[in-house]
Amino acid sequence: MALSISRRVLRAFRSSDFSFGPASLCNALNFNGSVGDSLPSLQSLVPGKVPFDVYRKYSTTILTPNSSEGAFPSHLLSSKHVLAPEREIGLYQDLVIPVTNFANEDKGFMVLAGDVFDVPIRKDIIHRVVRWQLAKRQQGTHSTKNLSEVSGTGRKPWPQKGTGRARHGTLRGPQFRGGCAMHGPRPRSHAIKLNKKVRRLGLKVALSARAAEGKLLIFDDMEVPSHKTKNIVNYANQMEDAKKLLLVDGGSINEKLKLATQNVHYVNVLPAIGLNVYSILLHDTLVMSREAVNRIVERMHTPISR
Repeated sequence: MALSISRRVLRAFRSSDFSFGPASLCNALNFNGSVGDSLPSLQSLVPGKVPFDVYRKYSTTILTPNSSEGAFPSHLLSSKHVLAPEREIGLYQDLVIPVTNFANEDKGFMVLAGDVFDVPIRKDIIHRVVRWQLAKRQQGTHSTKNLSEVSGTGRKPWPQKGTGRARHGTLRGPQFRGGCAMHGPRPRSHAIKLNKKVRRLGLKVALSARAAEGKLLIFDDMEVPSHKTKNIVNYANQMEDAKKLLLVDGGSINEKLKLATQNVHYVNVLPAIGLNVYSILLHDTLVMSREAVNRIVERMHTPISR
């Protein structure tokens, strides 16, 4: 199989700070612009570290720098796996994204499933899922006292007739000071029903939106050198147009990472099982580890139990 590389991809490589240009790529191409079996690995063409801005343009199975194959696996040699920055969104195409870490080191590439990270953007689905989340998390502990719960006597305040006053049978009514509240709020659940397939689609749409915006980053792992907050602050300062970060790890959160981020209000950490639509929308940049991506894709591909 052959992989067609468009001019937009070559222009994207030319505009980046790679140490090679389109000419070096074309040396590995046939005359008709297709990649043959002699295509070298991208890691051999990109020595050293890849600039951070390149990770923002492309969004991980997996081709690593230390891979023994030396070239793209044959199952990746398909045009749907290479996407230009100006691609059309919502075609369920698999995405190839570079993998890095907190030190901005090149850790290879990862293929993102198109049926999870490249679905059509549906604002109505996002609205329904967010409304379901916010309604479900309400405590619903609001309560008022009715006539039988208000403290007070049950004696009739004055005779029914002969006083000229309005007739009353109790002083605990809502018209009296210290009386009950009629039809007030009672403890209840505010949760609304939303089909599981709609909830799952909402998460796919949110992930696809971040991938289309170039605000989805894939890390090899979430290991930090120490628990110092300055490590996270320095990393966040290197990012352009990133006001709030959401770090998603596969399993339990690393203790060093938890300590490093707990005092930074614009950086939050979640396990993969806790990733949700509302948290993605609250943060403009989403950083996921390899393990987190694999767990999310596995969760999205699991049949819905009815």
